[in-house]
This record gives sequence, C-alpha cells and structure tokens, in this order.
Amino acid sequence: MIRYRAAWILPIAAAPTRGGVVTVDGGRVLTVSTDDEPLAASRDVETVDLGDVAVLPGLVNAHTHLELSWMRGKIAPSESMPAWAQRLIALRVEQRAEPRAAIAAAIAEARTSGTALVGDVSNTLAADQLLGESPLAGAMFYELLGFNATEPEQLVANTREALDRLAPRTDWTRTIVPHAPYSVSPQLFRAIGKAAGNRPMSIHVGESGDEMTFLRHGTGAWRELLGRLGAWNDRWEPPGCGPVEYIDRLGLVNDRLMAVHGTQLADEELRRLAAVSATLVTCPRSNRWTGAGTPPIERFYSSGVRVAIGTDSLASVEDLNLFGELAYARHLAPHVPARRLLESATIAGAIALGFQKEFGTIESGKRAALIAVRVPPGIGDVEEYLVSGLEPSDIRWLDSE
Repeated sequence: MIRYRAAWILPIAAAPTRGGVVTVDGGRVLTVSTDDEPLAASRDVETVDLGDVAVLPGLVNAHTHLELSWMRGKIAPSESMPAWAQRLIALRVEQRAEPRAAIAAAIAEARTSGTALVGDVSNTLAADQLLGESPLAGAMFYELLGFNATEPEQLVANTREALDRLAPRTDWTRTIVPHAPYSVSPQLFRAIGKAAGNRPMSIHVGESGDEMTFLRHGTGAWRELLGRLGAWNDRWEPPGCGPVEYIDRLGLVNDRLMAVHGTQLADEELRRLAAVSATLVTCPRSNRWTGAGTPPIERFYSSGVRVAIGTDSLASVEDLNLFGELAYARHLAPHVPARRLLESATIAGAIALGFQKEFGTIESGKRAALIAVRVPPGIGDVEEYLVSGLEPSDIRWLDSE
C-alpha cells in the first residue's frame, strides 16, 4: 500500500484537492483524501511525498491513427482536405507497408506524454501487436472503406472472422467501423452497424466543408477524388442532408457513436448527438493542418454533447501530446471552463471507448493509472495551468516510482 502525497490531487470526478493524498493498493485506487485525514492503520503503509505536482488520471486520446506515424512531416499542411487526403493516399501506396519502428516510437511518445488509453483507428492492423505489448489500453477500430463495395455483408463477415483469429489482447477491444460518409456506401454502413453490437462506433463525421457539399449535392472535391480513384458508384444518390441526419437514417446515431471531428456540424446536429448521449471527438490541431476548418469548440460544449479529445495521426499533427491538444483547445475556446476540457481528455474519452470502469477518474476501485505533473509553486488555478500547454518532461507515471 502506497500513499502518494502531492500539492494537488485532481480526481476529475470531484473538484481538485490542495494538499491531497491518493492511497494505492495492488494497482488500484483505495482512497482519495486530504493530507490531514487519518489513515486506518491496517498494515504498513509507504508514504511517497511527490512535492509540487498535480496527480491526475492518465489521459485518454480518443482518436488517433498510430500506423500512420511514419508520415510525420511528410505531408504539408493544406487548405483543402480532399487534396491533403489525396497526398496521403499516394504516399501510402508508395510505402506499401507501415514501418514498425515508427509505430513503436509513437506509442512510447504517447505514453511519455501521459496517455493511458487510446482509440486507435487502423486499416492494416500494423499497430495491433505493438499496442498489445505496450502499457497502453484501449479500443482498436478496424476501419473499412468502400464507396462501391460489392457484397458488403460478406466483406464485414470476412473482416470479423479475420479479427477473431487474432490473439486476444488484454485491455484491448477490436471493432469494425466505417470511415466516413464520403467513402462508405449506405449498404456497407448498414452492414457494419448490424455487426457492431454494443461496441463503440468511431466514424469521421462532418469533418470538412467538402463533405457537406458532397452529401447535399453529390458534387465537389470528394466526388472528383472518388472518380480519380476509381471508387465512384453511379448508383449512389446524395441524401440531401447533413452527415448526422445521413448516418441517423442508417441507424448509427446512438450512445455508442463517436462522431470524430464534427468541424462543420450545425447546432441542430450537435443537439441530436447530445440527445442520444453520443460523443463528439475533436482533434483541433489536426483540423487546422488538413484544411478541414477550425472546430467550433465552444459550440460543442454549449450544445450539451459529450466532448472527447484526440490528436489524430502524426501525418497531421506535430506530436501525440494531449496536453498540447488541450492548449490549442483552450486557445480556440477561452470561455470553456478548464475543468470541462480536462474531463474531455480523461473521463469523456474513457466513456466513449467503453473503459470508464477502469480509467478516466481517480476513484476507489479504479486502476491506479496515474500521472504526476510538475506544477510551479504558487499556482492558484491548477486546472487552468494544466490546459496551458505542458511538455513530456513535466510528466511522470506513478507506477514507475
């Protein structure tokens, strides 16, 4: 049993405690208390004084693509998301395989930056084994594309069989998900949704203005790119609505939905997501890089939708440091309370990924996946400080004490 004493404890489930103590036993949180509360003397207890740090749960990166980590710095920022995506596709065709070393380095970077849990999106499963061997936990979303896919139900069944043949991974789930409304046919959407059961469903939704044009009119840059790629389906007809209504018609708007990006979503679409307890996952630095647009983060929060945070991939962001993502979110949303931003980077993501019983808060019985973040003496508003932008050198894991 270990008592960690710190200048600040941020349980996330409750207000920060100044001069607090977290007691850990057998890798689980036993109690969270103030330093002056007596501890029942049941056996020998080691006390570790951490000094001027804030202890908080490990962060949750709700959306990333670790297999693309080798693309770091290889695709320049763009003002057009379809143009950016075309460069990514071309680069991927040239590479043919995802280098393991880059994935391993990205996993280590995420961990060093304080991440405990991830929602990783994959088209190749290149990161699957490495993640299973890492300290990270989370959900692996095996993403299907197929705007002109034939026999979609058979495709999903074959993919499910392939996933089931993989070795089970402790602390990991694997789910088949669709990529986006402009890259997946309605028939494939339905087949994936039917097979998903009660698992979380990550979908890129409302990411760019070009997506909105495509769904309403069947024209624009996404239509042109599908044609150039030989992926266009002449039988497809534009639904004439926004992306949330579109996937709602296909039966995919529910409490398991993780609507990723949402940069272009209207207020009524955000309210619809909130009404069914879906999660909106924002990746603001990536949206800036790809030309998707600036996410309306303050509107996200005012709508009542659950908001989680992701970094997206190293093809479109400088690093996998969620504290950097929080700082940019704070820049875009100066009126959102820091506490809500911190909830988005912890418990909101854990709920979305289905791991809320283990991660996301410091509470009795939960996993003691805890980080200590250096805090300068004299800080009065520790929550605001934590969303100001922190470096990995400011962070350490308590399980390595």
